[in-house]
Amino acid sequence: MSATNQSPDWHRRAAQLELRHQAFIDGRYVDARTGATFECVSPIDGRVLAQIASCDAADAALAVGAARRSFERGVWSHRSPADRKRVLLRFATLIRDHRDELALLETLDMGKPIRDSLAVDIPAAARCIEWYAEAIDKVYDEVAPTAREALALITREPMGVVAAVVPWNFPLLMAAWKLGPALATGNSVVLKPSEKSPLTALRVAELAVEAGLPEGVLNVLPGFGHTAGKALALHADVDCIAFTGSTGTGKLMLQYAGQSNMKRVWLECGGKSPNIVLADAPNLDRAAEAAAAAIFFNQGEMCSAGSRLLVQESVKEPLLEKVEQIARQMQPGDPLDPDTRLGAIVDRIQYERILGYLDTGRSEGARVRLGGERVRTETGGYYVEPTVFDDVTAGMTIAREEIFGPVLATLTFTEVEEAVRIGNDVIYGLAAAVWTRDVTTAHRVARALRAGTVYVNCYDADDITVPFGGFKQSGTGRDKSLHALDKYTELKTTWLALG
Repeated sequence: MSATNQSPDWHRRAAQLELRHQAFIDGRYVDARTGATFECVSPIDGRVLAQIASCDAADAALAVGAARRSFERGVWSHRSPADRKRVLLRFATLIRDHRDELALLETLDMGKPIRDSLAVDIPAAARCIEWYAEAIDKVYDEVAPTAREALALITREPMGVVAAVVPWNFPLLMAAWKLGPALATGNSVVLKPSEKSPLTALRVAELAVEAGLPEGVLNVLPGFGHTAGKALALHADVDCIAFTGSTGTGKLMLQYAGQSNMKRVWLECGGKSPNIVLADAPNLDRAAEAAAAAIFFNQGEMCSAGSRLLVQESVKEPLLEKVEQIARQMQPGDPLDPDTRLGAIVDRIQYERILGYLDTGRSEGARVRLGGERVRTETGGYYVEPTVFDDVTAGMTIAREEIFGPVLATLTFTEVEEAVRIGNDVIYGLAAAVWTRDVTTAHRVARALRAGTVYVNCYDADDITVPFGGFKQSGTGRDKSLHALDKYTELKTTWLALG
């Protein structure tokens, strides 16, 4: 049976889904204290999926209280590394066992193609939890090289209560990037999913308890950023807040920490990443494929999207022709059809924001080479064509601001130094790429680019073993890899006098 013939099955499954709609606090589902709810709307067709508990400061206090009690009782924080490892491995297994259900929730909730939810999001989330589970009993503490008259022990201790505030573009995966290291190191967590995509977080909460995570160790608090998210960031009993989202909201998190208890704040924020293609790029076909995927995958709703394509003049036309050919094959379709490669924009707010940037690009003199229009309007959903802008200059709005949509801004340059200057001339520094066959040029450009990740002759290569995060206003700290453990632990020195 072809993939297309299978697509009605996903619609049938969607109709049969049981959606969790309450907050998850202290091991059970509960309504918001006020009884308030908000509509969870599918961007696929604009229909209301569920009425979700709309939590506020009172609910945040309950969730933080449950997390604090579980931490102080030591039901998780005092468990042996081997015990915590077993539970988290079981948790990862349950995520895999429920792959189809979780993938369907992800697609219905935020509009990404079911093929990506199945092949990327859910497996990567399970892999993340599994990897940190395996790391628990592999990371050793230290003995300092002091004089013989003393013994100095350096140990990692869990922070306590971690508030994880995650975005809507990769709902479960971004949650896993926080949950994996935070739970592995013995913390209790309050997870605040985006109000645009709360469904997978609410479902995996009970999977975590089924895996053996004690009640109160993982709480899920649906609600809006200005209510539930702000309340967590201001709460004096939250020891650490880990946030992924916009740079503007990240700055608010820093303010809230200063206004409350100076809680640790870790931010993974926006990006406007340059993808630099030099004339000696080893393979223009591969560069074009990577450039298209870098901006059109996940509807361009990625902080690390290669949203600025910087091309040396002599190869601009052949490269853009190849990018356009690929983009034409990535027209928006039904996200529940396994053949669809480009899905729906997450909601009307983001949809209109993207359309506004398209108008701004045109008005400032950029030329639309491809796309630039809303499509599938008859569905009631939110769909935008893959768009390629040409004749873009570095000062234009679409070359400086994060659009978070399938919109590529193309700029040209003559010398390598010019490309580096343009690449660095934004407030962000999350990712970048350079395409060249010259290894010296590759190293020189990679060192010069102010970005947390620089790809050479590829884009968006990924593994849980490498850190992810940015320079400048793209954030602080790193997700993934063993470095993420530093975000959720405090270093304690114990000095023993032996003289």
